[in-house]
Amino acid sequence: MTENRPIPAVRLVTAHTGASSSANELGMRPMQARAYAHRGEQYLLIKSPPASGKSRALMFVALDKLENQGLKQAIIVVPERSIGSSFADEPLSRHGFWADWTVKPHWNLCNTPGADDVKVAKSKVKAVGEFLASDGADGNRVLVCTHATFRFAVDELGIAAFDDRLIAVDEFHHVSANPENRLGAQLGQLIARDKVHLVAMTGSYFRGDAVAVLSPEDEAKFTTVTYTYYEQLNGYEHLKTLDIAYSFYTGRYIDKINDLLDPAVKTIVHIPSVNSRESTKDKHREVEEIMDHLGSWKGTDPVTGFHLIETAAGRTIKVADLVDDDPAKRDRVAAALKSPEARSNRDHVDIIIALGMAKEGFDWIWCEHALTVGYRSSLTEIIQIIGRATRDAPGKTVARFTNLIAEPAAADDVVAEAVNDTLKAIAASLLMEQVLAPRFEFTPKDVGAKPGFDYGPDGYQEGRTNVGFNEERGQFHFELKGLVAPSSPEAKRICAEDINEVITSFIQDKQAIERGLFDPEVVPEELTQVRMGKIVRDRYPELSEADQEAIRQHAVAALNITQQAAKIVTETATEDGSGELKANTSFVDGVRKFMNVRELDIDLIDRINPFEAAYAILAKAMNEGTLRQVQAAISARKTVLTEDEARAYAVRAVQWKRERGRAPEATSQDPWERQLAEGVAAFARFRAKAKAAEAAGDAAGG
Repeated sequence: MTENRPIPAVRLVTAHTGASSSANELGMRPMQARAYAHRGEQYLLIKSPPASGKSRALMFVALDKLENQGLKQAIIVVPERSIGSSFADEPLSRHGFWADWTVKPHWNLCNTPGADDVKVAKSKVKAVGEFLASDGADGNRVLVCTHATFRFAVDELGIAAFDDRLIAVDEFHHVSANPENRLGAQLGQLIARDKVHLVAMTGSYFRGDAVAVLSPEDEAKFTTVTYTYYEQLNGYEHLKTLDIAYSFYTGRYIDKINDLLDPAVKTIVHIPSVNSRESTKDKHREVEEIMDHLGSWKGTDPVTGFHLIETAAGRTIKVADLVDDDPAKRDRVAAALKSPEARSNRDHVDIIIALGMAKEGFDWIWCEHALTVGYRSSLTEIIQIIGRATRDAPGKTVARFTNLIAEPAAADDVVAEAVNDTLKAIAASLLMEQVLAPRFEFTPKDVGAKPGFDYGPDGYQEGRTNVGFNEERGQFHFELKGLVAPSSPEAKRICAEDINEVITSFIQDKQAIERGLFDPEVVPEELTQVRMGKIVRDRYPELSEADQEAIRQHAVAALNITQQAAKIVTETATEDGSGELKANTSFVDGVRKFMNVRELDIDLIDRINPFEAAYAILAKAMNEGTLRQVQAAISARKTVLTEDEARAYAVRAVQWKRERGRAPEATSQDPWERQLAEGVAAFARFRAKAKAAEAAGDAAGG
């Protein structure tokens, strides 16, 4: 069924070196060893993709804290009970470590049926209290519970009850700096009291609602360990290619999904929520129709509860239905999916159909295709679903994620919602392209070569644009003319560790996406300087203007270089005639080609529209009439400049005047200069209006 595959929006070709699976003398994989090296930190944030071994990394760190750092107990907090199994007993000494990980059965509160239900979670508070009261005696050292149980326990027992313990929060992106996020508020109190150690773990340190995970002052206390998607996938032994694509449909999604679902490919299908517009409002019928497409139903397996389907090719496949509302049936299927055979036997199950399950923390290494209907609630959820397909497994060379989305149509009475879904899909593809790229380190021109980086056959040369690549770490070093370097320790940390989070905030800015994609009059600098500048100022208000500008430049450079390199790689593959990306160095070569085109400075990067490549993918996936409909819907709600936007343009205009010795002119042929002049004029009007109102108020008061 390859002829029905949608065009990939993102493609990563890996080197499949096997490094991700190799272990050191203590039995630690690369990411785990990196985290363990920081085991002495009181506040540790581990940012690492799915399947990189975060659970076991926590075991190594927690055991050291319990044995060597004076902590009494460790509490592992997970978002749902199915993830609790990731922290079951592990004989670490068998692989070289000095201790084993053990959790007494009655302290793994996730094993109680319904443990992620609110009522049951409240009943577990008593167990948490008993665990804390034991003070770690008699081997009562580790407890595993859900986020909900932990929240209720903190409310009832108080912050002080957790003193001298390790609190490890898995899937940390569930936390939010919003005061209404109870878990986030409680962690803020724990940090303020400063009597616990915290380990936070996540594969996506950002949220779909654009709210920060932690406040800047709390985040600054954490030492960050980052292991990138690039390092993880490039170090796999078997998986060679990851494709991320978007497909659009009209009518019923069931009719289109049949073209994308191949019974010979191990697939997780996530059908839409019954409350979404993609749903037919009968989820059970949707599952039945999907199974009808796969073949003829031959009953269910009495042990696993899997449906047995005979395909047109005469093969019987097994389909796991996680949509069924019957608790007994669903629990039996879920248990079968968590069994050791599910991991060891490729033929244990073939297709999984789910709605709210089988996302974060779900470990089915054989999954080759994650097929998701409807844009999900957040970019974080997209990252998590993609992670279901990116496990390394024997015989698995290609992994795919396909998001099937309803395309806007002129007759659609909810076209605005359809447009919004389309924009979110584009944002997700932009984000994943950045997440899958090697890490970037930028420095001003002629600072010198960095040890361990390859600068090409001619080596490092002063006076030219230099690009170095460290293959082992998957990291680029760029020199950019005119780059502002961060000065404070916090700004340096952000540029080194959190640029992807800044980029995420940018591409979740709906106005930026709309302007970048569908406004023919948009000036790239409006996006890269004004919109990105506002995001950085809002995110890091405590930093100096110089450091804010440094972060803005680093984020824009990373996003645009990724886009331009991917564009070159795609064009090269097309020119080659094969349409395939053969060399594992394709992205690296794409970056170097882009850098060699001309002298690269930050002004040049600011003049590139970061959404151009996304528009090209969209243009291939949707017809001209649909694109016009999207553009018309967006144009209909175009807004004038706000006061904040006008102020941002005025600030840029001052800088522009300083560099050129004259003010920007509204009659200039340069669209960016005209935009600056318009911004200055608009800001002057806002100022005049404010002064007039102030004068009127004074007169009335006198």
